[in-house]
Amino acid sequence: MISLLQAGKGHNVDSLAVHCNIGRRTVFRDLDVLRQAGVPLKHDDEFQVYHLADTYFLPPTKFTISEALAVLVLCHELGDVRKMPFLAPAHTAALKLEGSLPAALRKQLHGMADAVRIQLHQLSPVADKVPYYEGLIDAITNRRCVRIDYDDIKARMAIQTRLSPYRLFFSKHAWYVVGRSSLHRSVRTFNMKRFLRMEPTADHYQIPRNFSLERYFGNAWHLIPERGPEYEVCVQFSPMVAPNVGSVRWHKTQRLEWKEDGTLKFFAKVKGLKEICWWILGYGKEAQVLQPPQLQKLIVEHAKRVLTTYDW
Repeated sequence: MISLLQAGKGHNVDSLAVHCNIGRRTVFRDLDVLRQAGVPLKHDDEFQVYHLADTYFLPPTKFTISEALAVLVLCHELGDVRKMPFLAPAHTAALKLEGSLPAALRKQLHGMADAVRIQLHQLSPVADKVPYYEGLIDAITNRRCVRIDYDDIKARMAIQTRLSPYRLFFSKHAWYVVGRSSLHRSVRTFNMKRFLRMEPTADHYQIPRNFSLERYFGNAWHLIPERGPEYEVCVQFSPMVAPNVGSVRWHKTQRLEWKEDGTLKFFAKVKGLKEICWWILGYGKEAQVLQPPQLQKLIVEHAKRVLTTYDW
């Protein structure tokens, strides 16, 4: 937007919206951000256009080797569709950035980028879901609802709902969208992998002012903030797995207590027990739930069901 306002005779709100591929409301919001940042915006009342003061200019960006390397690695790695779906444009952005760097800096970076790799979790194949991702970006930008057909695993059937998308986010294996569902009459999380169909609507919506993903998920272990109370969880891990558990920040509320025998007591305050239950089960006999009793019962029930699947 600064580049547009810096060139030519100025732009009105509509032309800025078109060139920046955003809505009029976003244009006004961005103009306010520029003013607050001290950018000298001028409005020509005669021609009804915005422009920048002649004395202002956007200086060229100067990258250090570390900055350029970090940006190139992120763009190249995350632009690989095999690693991060929907971010392929990051790869072309990296090529443009590399081409704009001084020759001496490009020479230093050659070979360095190949020395750094980002290993992500296994991903859900979503090559056929690109139109849904782009459609949701457009819907959030213009605050328009979409109507989706969704393969609901819990309901064991396809459902239809009008969705007011609030946020897109990537977590572990997949892309998700959080928004208000007309069917559920509440804010829900939807896995884009399970979208069956999506179409835009003419209906507008507003994102609540106080909405944030952090507030929405609260103390959920991962993605499912269950109804009911929060639980104080305590799990004891054996010396075999304790170093692995203790080296990772699994939850924002976690607290670790190391014992002289090498065992580790893991404490966390979570909203719902189902997700953390699966995490604990992954450690088998090396993990013992000490609190709460409800989680102990859940672990035992799962263990009994596992036994019934074998004939030994």
